[in-house]
Amino acid sequence: MKKFAEIHTLGCRLNIADSALLTSRLQRAGYVVREGGGDGHADLIVLNSCAVTAEAAAKSRRMVRRMRRENPGARIIVTGCAAQLDAASFLSAGADAALPNAGKKSIPDGGWGEAAATEKPVFSEDTLSAFPFRSRAFIKIQEGCNNFCSYCIVPYVRGRERSRALDEVVADCRKAIEDGFPELVLTGVNTCAYNDSGKDLAGLLDILCSIPGDFRIRLSSTEPRMDNFSMIDAMASAGDKVCRFLHLSLQYGCDRILKLMNRRYTCDEYRRFVAAAREKLPGVHIGTDVIVGFPGETDEDFAQCLEFVREMAFANIHIFSYSPRPGTPAAQMPDKVDPAVVKERFRQLKSAADESAADFRNSQVGKNAQVIFERADKGILRGWSDNYLPFAVPEGMFPAGKIVNFTAGEEFLEKNSPAE
Repeated sequence: MKKFAEIHTLGCRLNIADSALLTSRLQRAGYVVREGGGDGHADLIVLNSCAVTAEAAAKSRRMVRRMRRENPGARIIVTGCAAQLDAASFLSAGADAALPNAGKKSIPDGGWGEAAATEKPVFSEDTLSAFPFRSRAFIKIQEGCNNFCSYCIVPYVRGRERSRALDEVVADCRKAIEDGFPELVLTGVNTCAYNDSGKDLAGLLDILCSIPGDFRIRLSSTEPRMDNFSMIDAMASAGDKVCRFLHLSLQYGCDRILKLMNRRYTCDEYRRFVAAAREKLPGVHIGTDVIVGFPGETDEDFAQCLEFVREMAFANIHIFSYSPRPGTPAAQMPDKVDPAVVKERFRQLKSAADESAADFRNSQVGKNAQVIFERADKGILRGWSDNYLPFAVPEGMFPAGKIVNFTAGEEFLEKNSPAE
């Protein structure tokens, strides 16, 4: 008798990669894995939760309550960062088990006790990823973070920095290429911290780019630190194999607030990193994250931040209103910013972000790009360029799931900003 499982994933690209590994484990254990949100009977439902903000954790709990109402007979397991942070709230919401991140490996076997996280510098997943419902392969290469930014809960729920074994990463990528995936997204909490067998992230890129096949590699979020310049050089030397895309988390455009955030660079260092990337990677898409309303933020701080953001001319910006996370240093900081002030600063930053996104889009009109068209809907085929611009063409104009050279005509570029 067949056993059916569903996996629902919230949050970051690393969660997507973790769910791909979990999919493989469940299939190996005899489950038929269906896409999360599918109709019909499910014996097992797994929610891979997120806790990066208070709202993300609340959304995870709401999903559990809905799952229990809609699937009264299913076994519901919650894992991920929100479960690591507050398991009891998920049990109260109707979950049968709430497992920390280290417990994800135990789900198919039913060993749902408190799994201890390993702090060894190199780890193995003991399986390769499976992507039955995606057009891109999200490959986990790293776990954990040593930065301890004052606002961030992630080091407390993901642990210290560890790198996935080099041979296993390469094997996972080879399998995805053999399975026909045209794009591999390398993910981790801090991908720039990758280090195994004498290979850092730049060395890993060199190895992966030597694998035969028609594919490209995209890096997930990276850190704009001065010791990461080798990554830019590796991207430049790889040519079309590595996407012209960098998501460099700024978090704030003012040195005083960056110091309070415990970010490990200055605005000038960030500026030099961006300049080097644009010099060596023409047409590179540079995106970022910015938090507004951090404790102690003044009008002068925000003015400096807004000016810096405009100067950087980002292709896209994820803007967050500061959300205090219990257990982090920032949650105890004085001088909270009035919500109305935060809302207005958010609005101003969003306006600047929309303007710079449009400028980047317009700068690419008429230029050649490597595009993968992924899905068709109502006669329109949509996809993404290597520098992460959204394209839409008539269905049948290009094959789906293949890398094609395409000139970015104004009529084919969609105007919406990409949602990463």
